[in-house]
Amino acid sequence: MKYVFGPVPSRRLGRSLGIDPIPLKTCNWNCVYCQLGRTIPLTNRRCEYIPRRLILSEIEKALKKHKPGDIDWITFVGSGEPTLHSGLGWLIRQIKARTSLPVAVITNGALLYSPDVQEEISAADAVLPSLDAGNRRLYRKINRPWPKLKFELVIEGMKTFRKLYSGKLWVEVMLVKGLNDTEQALQEIANVLDQMKPDQVHINLPSRPPAESWVRPADPSSLTQAIKLFGNISKVVSPAKGDFDLGSGDNLLEAIIGIITRHPMQEKELLAALEKWSPGEVEKTLATLTSSGQAQVVERYGTRFWSAVDAHFNNINKVNQRDGQR
Repeated sequence: MKYVFGPVPSRRLGRSLGIDPIPLKTCNWNCVYCQLGRTIPLTNRRCEYIPRRLILSEIEKALKKHKPGDIDWITFVGSGEPTLHSGLGWLIRQIKARTSLPVAVITNGALLYSPDVQEEISAADAVLPSLDAGNRRLYRKINRPWPKLKFELVIEGMKTFRKLYSGKLWVEVMLVKGLNDTEQALQEIANVLDQMKPDQVHINLPSRPPAESWVRPADPSSLTQAIKLFGNISKVVSPAKGDFDLGSGDNLLEAIIGIITRHPMQEKELLAALEKWSPGEVEKTLATLTSSGQAQVVERYGTRFWSAVDAHFNNINKVNQRDGQR
């Protein structure tokens, strides 16, 4: 499959069947911490990047393939920003007509000022926007948005959507050391959260290769301060653990590429998944993955990650893929 992947273990959504309605990397932000690398170029154009019926066909196939209990959530999580797909609302409604599984949209929230986007994603059971800064300067420094997506416009959009939306609004805050982890920066974020009134606040740390090599996770003391300021609706979300499903694609290589394009995998995670899905052929599968030219190995803090070859990371050690063969 090209547009549906997993299920993968999610920090917030259990076993999540991912739906990616856009090509890598289609986004109106260029976040310094993004696990998909840099956005080249930025875009804020909404269109049907991938025909909606092709995506729906793969969703139907995946739902038929998995038995009850295999999937906890169906999640729109793009190779960039999923609300840039103009058929997102149609896809959500089609899924809701076919299954009782809850639907989530993971979004940067930048387009929530748009009445069209508000209406489209209101059909989802949960919407998870990002809020990494409480002021204009840090917003531009961390999220590096498309120029016309002003901080005030984005915040007002999130506040307006909250008033209209009856589902679960879970806001994600990614804490980066030296940027938004000071007491003042955290207090400014808390002030915006008070106005947005989300159901939950998920505090995250960059745990996969970031777009910029200098990005570091905030210290434990900053996490403690964030929880104190954000209140009892907040929690620190630890990296997910669990099995990656490599059985959804038409073949094993396709399933691996489908996951690492949207969700870079630690090498140990990939090896564990291969041991389950292709026991006795781990070396052969890694060799095939390497020779395919579709994957790269990126090292961060001494940990090896497999990612899509088209993801652009700045000054992070890219390891010769042949070294990934064990």
